Amino acid sequence: MRRVLAQVLFTLGLPAVLFTVWWVVSDSGTEIYSPPLRTILSAFGDVWTWERITADVLPSILRLLAGFAVAAVAGVTAGIVIGSYRRVRAVTEPVLEFLRAVPPPVLVPVIMLFAGIGDTMKIVVIASGCVWPILLNTVEGVRAVDPVLSDTARAYGLRGGIRLRHLLLRSSSPQIFTGLRQALSLGIILMVISEMFAASNGLGFAVVQFQRSFAIPEMWSGIILLGLLGFLLSVLFQLVERRALAWYHGLRASRRQP
Repeated sequence: MRRVLAQVLFTLGLPAVLFTVWWVVSDSGTEIYSPPLRTILSAFGDVWTWERITADVLPSILRLLAGFAVAAVAGVTAGIVIGSYRRVRAVTEPVLEFLRAVPPPVLVPVIMLFAGIGDTMKIVVIASGCVWPILLNTVEGVRAVDPVLSDTARAYGLRGGIRLRHLLLRSSSPQIFTGLRQALSLGIILMVISEMFAASNGLGFAVVQFQRSFAIPEMWSGIILLGLLGFLLSVLFQLVERRALAWYHGLRASRRQP
């Protein structure tokens, strides 16, 4: 219990200090574009009611999760195939490097032509950006599988789904989760960007509407809410990662012990 409490204090310590400094520095400010933090927090409570959360926040979260899930399935599947076969990797690598270099926000107008302006477009935008860190980390994870384990699995006749589950996925899972963590942060950014184009709800839409109507405290409250959402999703992801990779973290801890 004491260890958990120390971890919570360590995690929340720096944000608390930064918010305190922000409060003190901005409290006497009169700049319209950077209002005092107390004004922003007051607007936060007035704006983000349950009705506003269901109208803007929940749709954004659902789009983010849908795009992230599509990217995870596509990235891991393609990464395992590309990482397992040298010829496939040699053929696809130039194309992957070209597509990876294209910034996902640039593709928004193109995606709108094919997917329209509804939720499908926003999910595709999120997935198109999130897939790359997952794909590339999965490829590297599969390529880094211990050759001795591969030879042992081959000698025992482990093939198909058994080899995929117990060798490839298990050995590359630390790299896969690294890609998933990177993709989650990128997905939040793309969620906001996609909601700035032809949208009628969502966090990105709300922030832009506040900015266009010069509701500056309300705009800042949306930015703070985005930060809190990113922090909460990161904490939840870490919990899932620790549970899924308990064997890996236990192995690393045992190796550090004298």
